[in-house]
Amino acid sequence: MNSKSIRVRFAPSPTGIMHIGNIRTALLNYLFAKQKGGTFVLRIEDTDPQRNFDPGAKIIISDLDWLSLAYDEGPGKKGAYAPYFQSERSAIYQEKLDELKAKNLIYPCFCTEDELNKKRERQKALKIPPRYDRACLDLSEKEVADRLSEGTPHIWRLKLNHDQAIEITDLSRGAVRFELKNFSDFPLTRADGSFTFMFANFVDDMSMKMSHVFRGEDHQSNSAGQAALYHAFNAPLPIFWHMPMLCNLDGKKLSKRDFGFSLHDLKKEGFLPQALNNYLAIIGSSYEQEIMDLDELTQALNFENPHTTGKIKYDVEKLRWVNHKWIDRLSPNELTAAAKPFLAEAYPQAASLDEAQLSSMLQIIKTDLYTLKDVVSALQFYFEAPELTTTAIEACVPKESMPALADLIKKHLGTIENPDAFLAALKTEAKELGIPLKQLFWFLRLALMGQVNGPSIHDLIAILGIDESKKRIERALAIL
Repeated sequence: MNSKSIRVRFAPSPTGIMHIGNIRTALLNYLFAKQKGGTFVLRIEDTDPQRNFDPGAKIIISDLDWLSLAYDEGPGKKGAYAPYFQSERSAIYQEKLDELKAKNLIYPCFCTEDELNKKRERQKALKIPPRYDRACLDLSEKEVADRLSEGTPHIWRLKLNHDQAIEITDLSRGAVRFELKNFSDFPLTRADGSFTFMFANFVDDMSMKMSHVFRGEDHQSNSAGQAALYHAFNAPLPIFWHMPMLCNLDGKKLSKRDFGFSLHDLKKEGFLPQALNNYLAIIGSSYEQEIMDLDELTQALNFENPHTTGKIKYDVEKLRWVNHKWIDRLSPNELTAAAKPFLAEAYPQAASLDEAQLSSMLQIIKTDLYTLKDVVSALQFYFEAPELTTTAIEACVPKESMPALADLIKKHLGTIENPDAFLAALKTEAKELGIPLKQLFWFLRLALMGQVNGPSIHDLIAILGIDESKKRIERALAIL
């Protein structure tokens, strides 16, 4: 296939927040287009104005921009197949519906929702697949004409050829065959005259010349009907890829209750866009080198033989690890810019910190950061002096060791202006006195930051400054 003819699309509905499944669909379409030299299209399926959460798809566009998933055609960009909002494409859908009427491939259905529900319940009770019984297909031309002239509410259904089998090509499964006798004559319109998702989606894919359609495994059942529509118009079918669904560690489909489901939550928790792209591209696969940017992912992903499994487990802990690796990759300036808003939200005074000072502090604690939000707990000691108690100190330093330890620190505290000399003297004399260095450093960390694990004493003094460090150590010594 010529690379210029390769066209893929991301077609979200602006009826809710962008979630992890949306992002993965957008990402894989973007990477495929980039790898093949094709075109990545953004199309907005906004045909449900009552549920429109994001007018103009501004949040969707902003989220894609944050993820660096730049589309080639779509809202705000020139393209030969505009408009890219379904709400502006009704005339195109009507034109295609009229073509099907002219070919006698559709028929009006006057069954009410109540009647359809009763039929479905009856079929379930008889343990037969719930399927439209084609009652309205058997109406005479006169009956149809009379009901239409009377303005009887109706929808239009596609008349499937139940003697026909249709085949699609799926990237992960190869040829997939559907016996149309197993499918209902599905609706193309709603009772109010608007068009169904199935029909609008198909018309857009056909008229925008989509060569490939990548979507979730849950859309596979739609493919038979859409393939039948392609045949009805004698149009070439796209190649499909019904991607494995993301599920939680219990194997259940991800939902709003699962942490990490929404992009908003992940951004709020301090996950980087590079990490999200990286993790969602490699999830469910095995790569020798796991940490990759978009360019590297474009080269590494194998679209010729993708997964056939129906589910892939979404592991937030693995995502945290990938995020940790990406934080480590950030330059000092990038990390400062990314982390400062999280720190300033918890400690407003952080907003006025000198950039060089903050950058230096962040480099010291960077290895402890798995998300940007971790900077708040990692630097809490800088903004809040620890409240120490004798009990806390005794948990780390035996009571009988405290007098000698206190005398040693008091003896050399006056040299803290030179941290190297201060720490060297403490180490040397502690060894001579038989005071375990572990106890010495535990006490100093407790005094400086309120816990025994963390940056080196030298780094803590650098972060806090000489005066504040001395004051905290003196306060801790006064408790002994």
